[in-house]
Amino acid sequence: MTQYMPTIASLAAAAAILLAGCSPSNPESPRRSRAPFGKVDGKEVFLYTLRNKSGMEARITNYGGIVVSLLVPDRSGRPGDVVLGYDSLSSYLKATPYFGAIVGRYGNRIGKARFTLEGKEYTLNANDGPNTLHGGLKGFDKVVWEADENTPATQPSLSLSYLSRDGEEGYPGSLKAAVVYTLTDSNELRIDYAATTDKPTVLNLTHHSYFNLAGAGSGEILSHELMLNADRFTPIDSGLITTGELKPVEGTPMDFRTPAAVGARIGVTDDQLRFGRGYDHNWVLNKTGGELSLAARVSEKTSGRVMEVWTTEPGVQFYSGNFLNGTNIGKGGKTYAYRTGLCLETQHFPDSPNKPAFPSTVLRPGEKFASTTAYRFSTR
Repeated sequence: MTQYMPTIASLAAAAAILLAGCSPSNPESPRRSRAPFGKVDGKEVFLYTLRNKSGMEARITNYGGIVVSLLVPDRSGRPGDVVLGYDSLSSYLKATPYFGAIVGRYGNRIGKARFTLEGKEYTLNANDGPNTLHGGLKGFDKVVWEADENTPATQPSLSLSYLSRDGEEGYPGSLKAAVVYTLTDSNELRIDYAATTDKPTVLNLTHHSYFNLAGAGSGEILSHELMLNADRFTPIDSGLITTGELKPVEGTPMDFRTPAAVGARIGVTDDQLRFGRGYDHNWVLNKTGGELSLAARVSEKTSGRVMEVWTTEPGVQFYSGNFLNGTNIGKGGKTYAYRTGLCLETQHFPDSPNKPAFPSTVLRPGEKFASTTAYRFSTR
């Protein structure tokens, strides 16, 4: 697996979880606090609140590592919640489209729910027609993570860890995964991932917040302006599985190299948009290696909010909320209708275990996976 170069501090935080396990201590401060959020399978679930000095606040639960809310100031300094989600744990325990969750062991789709690794075929749980999606029937979004609140006092952060045992959802190897959320004073929600395994396995961790920069539940995201730093994308077939091509975006509705409204071309006659019911594709980021670089920029003119996505990953999945249908009653009783949230999921490419030409997602014993993604907010 390609190794990345996150910050030394982020690697140290994630490595501490993997090597030492989680601490039971719970230091409270004005910048970090917690409250009971319920129980799952007899395990305590908490809602952690992180606050920075610039007016941002993130609420994150250790069930699925879900970002429940993210308050971001608009151009007038008024905070607004920019992520879709629910008020209660019980709502997350029902069918949910991965609102705000950590996704794993393998984010996105693996075709026909199987892959071959070192000569052995592994069969996964199919949960998206014949394919497996976002880890299977019970992925990382549906488990209780262990929280370690012993984090540096300089910034509010939350460290989570989870042991995915050998054979879970069909994946080989016992995988120790760690995720560190940090809310910086420069209005950035940074996510640092780390993992080790005792057997060769495949791994693709990502984050699945649905963003609406005008405010969660405020309407469609079609007028949001989007830039994607990518000259190519990975086309899909009618089953939403990548074909193995790296196709230029030029001359297609996938060209967001120059900022354009999400809805500007979403309705044109195009097989890719028809297959995805809109945008639900992976873009190949313009980069030379595993450096932390700009993947995307989104802006919303009414609020003035701007979000940049920086990542060490080689790809990003842009999803325009095509399967939201108004049945999800969210925070404050608001209804999340069709295309009222967008996702920018940093990742390796979909179905990489079955596409040898794609960047490898294989992690082997003795290797340490590390990856960083940052959502940076500003106004204009």
